[in-house]
Amino acid sequence: MDSAPAAIVAGLIDMAHQARHAKDSVELEFMAVNGTHALAPYRQAALWFADRGIASLSGVVQIEANAPYVHWLERLCKQIDKAGPIGAGEVSADVGEEWDEWLPAYGLWLPFGEDNAPVAKNGLFLARDIPWLEGEIALLTEWMDVWSHAYRARAPRVRWSLRAWKSGIKDQFKRERRAGLPWWRRRVVQVGGLLCAVMLVPVRLTVLAPGELVAANPAVIRSPLDGVIERFHVKPNQAVKKGQPLFDFDEAQLSSRYAVASQALATAEAEYRQSAQQALTDSKSKGLLATLQGKIEERRAEMEFLQGQVSRASVVAPQDGIVLLDDPAEWIGRPVATGERILRVATPQDAEVEAWLPVADAIPLDSGAAANLYLSATPLTPVSATIRYVAYDAVQRPDGGFAYRVRARLDGSTTHRVGLKGTVRLTGHWVPLVYWVLRRPVATIRETLGI
Repeated sequence: MDSAPAAIVAGLIDMAHQARHAKDSVELEFMAVNGTHALAPYRQAALWFADRGIASLSGVVQIEANAPYVHWLERLCKQIDKAGPIGAGEVSADVGEEWDEWLPAYGLWLPFGEDNAPVAKNGLFLARDIPWLEGEIALLTEWMDVWSHAYRARAPRVRWSLRAWKSGIKDQFKRERRAGLPWWRRRVVQVGGLLCAVMLVPVRLTVLAPGELVAANPAVIRSPLDGVIERFHVKPNQAVKKGQPLFDFDEAQLSSRYAVASQALATAEAEYRQSAQQALTDSKSKGLLATLQGKIEERRAEMEFLQGQVSRASVVAPQDGIVLLDDPAEWIGRPVATGERILRVATPQDAEVEAWLPVADAIPLDSGAAANLYLSATPLTPVSATIRYVAYDAVQRPDGGFAYRVRARLDGSTTHRVGLKGTVRLTGHWVPLVYWVLRRPVATIRETLGI
């Protein structure tokens, strides 16, 4: 065997060995643009991928993505559609006129594919000052086949990229145009038409909002007087009967005021009796009787008022139901004013859904529209309801945001207790799918850019 061919084969075997034992794809990319020189001399090399552009350059550690040379190489590689030697006359005029500025006269394109991709999708570009020989081209083609096999085993798997998608669309368009297909039979047109048809499919406009099960018509228990709560007779979620004691006020102050009023009434009555006896002989005492009678009525009214306050110091349940109360301990010893809400008594079967619709999701909702509550405790069994009303004004929520109150009556009975929280899906009008998809992005863009 001649020494020259043997050396060439040995060089190819050595390069293949290095490629198979490369640590990662970065090392293989470096080997492609710099190590290939061991098989055939060249002056410049560039590794190009359709989905990410120029990946590596010979003699360069890090590529400057905005460099004019890199931009020109990108334009060149996008135009090459066949393997083999290539020169300035085989590309477009705007690219060819700059060839001598950036590259030697003779170029060589060695395409390779990724997995089942077309071979012309990616490639290694080499350039030198002398023409390429057939033997060199065959050797380098074999080397790129070995290299691409090793690269596919180590390259990171990129499922999708915008650049690769755009490149695939262009390739498909070129193939169909060369095949002479009429426009309605081209794949790009068919897929585009199908997407347009899908985007026009009517769907229900839905939004999600936080919600919970609440009592529909609870009996609100408010403070009947100004005072201090002394004790509670019930616990949260306790079932009560009509007339059952709920809580008591501290009666010490009321009792003392009642005793004082009783004593004042007794004193006024005694003064009246004394004046009545003196009026028989004293005309002056007779004139005081009307005044003393009015004083007696005043004291009696005050005593009756305090007696009513004492009777109201013990609050009872107005109906059968469940006690809705947070923590009784927070109320004991706390001064309350007349009319202040203390607790609620609700009928277990009389429940409905309350949702808080964020201002950003305030879609048109008609009375009678569907609402489904997905409780956090049982997300697989939604509670179906029908919207009763949507509040006109938005109110501020504890989290600082503004939302509209939505009330929906249940379509049937439920075994879930009042107070359970979850997420409510509110169903609006029919809209095209494109509106459903773009509603929030367009709203966000308009809020951000003001257009």
